[in-house]
Amino acid sequence: MNQISIGFMGAGGIARAHAYSLNALKFYYPEIPEISFEAVTSARKESRESFAKNFGFRHSPDMAEFIRQRNINTILILGPNEVHYEHLKLSLEMTGVKNIYLEKPVCSSRDEELRMADLLKEIPAGINIQVGFQYLQSAAVREALKFWHTGKLGKPIHFGLKYYHGDYLQVSYREKRRTRLTPAPDGGAMADLGSHGISLVMAFLGENIEILHALQAGGYSDVPMDSDLFSSLSLVDPVSLAVGTLSASRISSGTGDLIDLEIFAEKGSLRYSSQHADFFEYYLEEDQHWVRQLVGSHYKPASSFPSGHVPAGWLRAMVHAHYIFLTGRHEGSYVPGLEHGLAVQRIVRKTAEHLDEFRKNLQRDR
Repeated sequence: MNQISIGFMGAGGIARAHAYSLNALKFYYPEIPEISFEAVTSARKESRESFAKNFGFRHSPDMAEFIRQRNINTILILGPNEVHYEHLKLSLEMTGVKNIYLEKPVCSSRDEELRMADLLKEIPAGINIQVGFQYLQSAAVREALKFWHTGKLGKPIHFGLKYYHGDYLQVSYREKRRTRLTPAPDGGAMADLGSHGISLVMAFLGENIEILHALQAGGYSDVPMDSDLFSSLSLVDPVSLAVGTLSASRISSGTGDLIDLEIFAEKGSLRYSSQHADFFEYYLEEDQHWVRQLVGSHYKPASSFPSGHVPAGWLRAMVHAHYIFLTGRHEGSYVPGLEHGLAVQRIVRKTAEHLDEFRKNLQRDR
């Protein structure tokens, strides 16, 4: 595609990150399509007009006018979780749209999940859909995945992943983000943060993982009980029979924005932490020592900005996710399509069901 004409559905904080990433592509990659920022829409007129002015979009129409645009060929769906399904459906109906970037989680209810699965079967050939699990494009995660799939560590036995931050301990932070405190699976820590963790586990172990049990903790008078602030899942991979835990937290003090992953296997183990984003580590039983595999900002095709040795950050991964999305060049990448997004959503939705049962049991025991 020689000309990328972009439309944003959504003008909030995550939309700013995407605008940055799209603008940054030219600094990292010598050959990218020409990009024009055509239109941005959102529910509030003031928000979309301000966003268009600040980030160089030509138009800021309402949704009814936006979907009539014929010159847009690339849509980014960046609104609240509850509108993702409807916006995907509208995007697919727009004339000329070939690329759709859908932020996670892909939908917010069981009914939408079923309808989206039906929609997936009807999507015409040539439509490119990518879901916003950008942590898969972190340089160290990409290299760790490549190493894991060599099979050198053998079959997995058990694993653990946690994605923690503590911002929701602050009343002021909760007040500004009331829309994210909706009941699971639309909101809550597992939908917002844990979906990234589920995506990572699936990339390593496969999309057939199942949830066996879930717990939640933490509570404030201004937070609905069915919006989990911390939740922990027990998972099993039915193929390898590996079991593990995955937890997501909005109330873990002092963690920053932390992702920790460990996989223990028959012939060794592997671990990665976002606190040390420049490397992953592995251990082989036959060698009896840990290897720290330095990665830095290693991406293929080769790119560097300002050099190949700078720390690999969250926005850098998002920039590369957009590169893959717009060019189709995904050497060395796990590319999360809509099918992957729905696989993650299955676990998010089942988590909500398990947490509901957990809360009921807790009330009965009191």
